Amino acid sequence: MIDSKLNAILRSVAKRMRADFEQSQVFNHNGESGTSREVLIQQFLRGYLPAHVDPLHNAEIIATNGDVSSQADIVVIDRGTPPFTTLEGFRIIPNECVYGMIEVKTSLDKKQLLDACNKITRLRSMPKTAYRKIPGVITRTTSAYGETYDHFPTSGIIVAFNSLDLGTLGNHLMEWCKTRNPNEWPDSVWVIGKGYLQWGDPQTGVLYRSPTAGAALFQINAIPDEDVLLPLAIHLNIHFSEAWMDPLNLTPYAGKTKMGNYSRLWSL
Repeated sequence: MIDSKLNAILRSVAKRMRADFEQSQVFNHNGESGTSREVLIQQFLRGYLPAHVDPLHNAEIIATNGDVSSQADIVVIDRGTPPFTTLEGFRIIPNECVYGMIEVKTSLDKKQLLDACNKITRLRSMPKTAYRKIPGVITRTTSAYGETYDHFPTSGIIVAFNSLDLGTLGNHLMEWCKTRNPNEWPDSVWVIGKGYLQWGDPQTGVLYRSPTAGAALFQINAIPDEDVLLPLAIHLNIHFSEAWMDPLNLTPYAGKTKMGNYSRLWSL
């Protein structure tokens, strides 16, 4: 069966990822171990994301109003994104080109969970306006978080190698979400080897791509001897296979910067 083969492949990937992660723990420097865990997730993403998107490690995101994000663990961007700055692997990305943000944690506790949630909320609040709209009869939109957007809204996903009890994490997440709108909530939380938290219909149990008002938070435990990489790969595919953007307009990023001085004019 195709599905069982895919599951077997991802099960072996999970074992290798866990072994590589445990090996990375021998690094004494926190920055080195953090970088290692993020690279492991980045490598997994590159194997299972659609080809028109690219997961980047170590990037900052800028917007036309001057906002700058905190440094993101992993951002999923359009492959056509211009390389504004590339210095030893570090890049600055226009927000319009960002499809998703993935926060990677070694061990997810309440403090780390809320830190990741706040980063996702902060990034989602940054404007996406610098596009060149393509003329046509049909206007493309995306529906998510109970709203309709004229661009692809930024997905926010949290992945960890270890964590508190999933039920405790769910309690902390619900407490944080109850005073905020669904467009601020993370799309899902994943803990390798344990399970995941995802929004869904409280009546039918059908899981949602992203949260909406009235959604329930479901705790799904990993099947014994399995892992969460198969449902995570499917979740990522649902999010990013439909990712799209109009052509980027760099002019707003120039602001009031002069392009030169008029010297001569010819006309016919």
